[in-house]
Amino acid sequence: MSDSRPLPQIGRHRLPNRVVLAPMAGVTDRPFRQLCRRLGAGLVVGEMVTSDPSLWHTRKSRQRLDHRGEPGPRTVQIAGGDAAMLAEAARLNAERGAEIIDINMGCPAKKVCNKAAGSALLRDEALVAEILEAVVTAVDVPVTLKIRTGWCADSNNGIRVARLAEAAGIQALAVHGRHRQQRYSGEAEYETIADIKSRVSIPVFANGDIDSPQKAAFVLDYTGADAVMVGRGAQGNPWLFREIDYYLRHGKAMPPPVDRERADVLLGHLSALHAFYGETMGARIARKHLGWYLASDPRLSEGRQRELRAAFNILEHPAEQYDFIHDLFCPGRDPAKPGAANGISAA
Repeated sequence: MSDSRPLPQIGRHRLPNRVVLAPMAGVTDRPFRQLCRRLGAGLVVGEMVTSDPSLWHTRKSRQRLDHRGEPGPRTVQIAGGDAAMLAEAARLNAERGAEIIDINMGCPAKKVCNKAAGSALLRDEALVAEILEAVVTAVDVPVTLKIRTGWCADSNNGIRVARLAEAAGIQALAVHGRHRQQRYSGEAEYETIADIKSRVSIPVFANGDIDSPQKAAFVLDYTGADAVMVGRGAQGNPWLFREIDYYLRHGKAMPPPVDRERADVLLGHLSALHAFYGETMGARIARKHLGWYLASDPRLSEGRQRELRAAFNILEHPAEQYDFIHDLFCPGRDPAKPGAANGISAA
């Protein structure tokens, strides 16, 4: 069961395992990256930042560019459609301490694609080649690329883009198994990823619908990819990274986290959000994360999830949120309260 191949390497950075956290706007902020790394992610990629440095003064951009206290390799993803601007953004981020630069050619969002960035770039292979060459030439740190299989079903050009990437000096390639027009609908397909892996020699990371250790093992075996990149499957389930790594190493599932660990992780995550964003904004951002944690807990019915989300979403202060988590997971409480007796009640 254990994969005997060498672990993937990006430049001088040898990854400790085959599980990578995907960049997700509004999700993979510094608190979440630190948590996922602690729970087993071999590499984490931050939220994409615009390639226009004139916009980096905004609160959102400053927070997205904040990697203080993170262990290396620190990976910054840049997005844009102008080769010179992307090259300058890469250079400035490398000066600020980025150890890997990742180029976004996979985001399907309209506001990104309407600016001829993200996955919209896949429609113009000449521009793709120009961007890749410019960015690789601009920095001394390794450059990676994230793509989709193509723009639409009639133009699945992921193989050609992968070859352009390798020729330009890109040192690892992440491929989401959907074309842009699919967004996140339907099911990811892995045939294109397998074809890409068979035609390039750089590390390939398979992305799309990886939400369990068994699915990760299947995708690695099917595609021959060097690692899996986990996105939405990690929302509310940061334990997934260590579970995948354990399954790949030992061929069996590890026990799920107990209530005490769930509480500790949630409390730590909330505390980090409050510290990073401030108490008011941190408390608001914590609401979506709590919703994901509830949705990923198999013991909870959908009705119970809705009830708990509604109760949490009216809380405005960190202390109230901490008390909620304690009540949710700590045994020995009033049976009428959530989490009493044997942890979460799934009623």
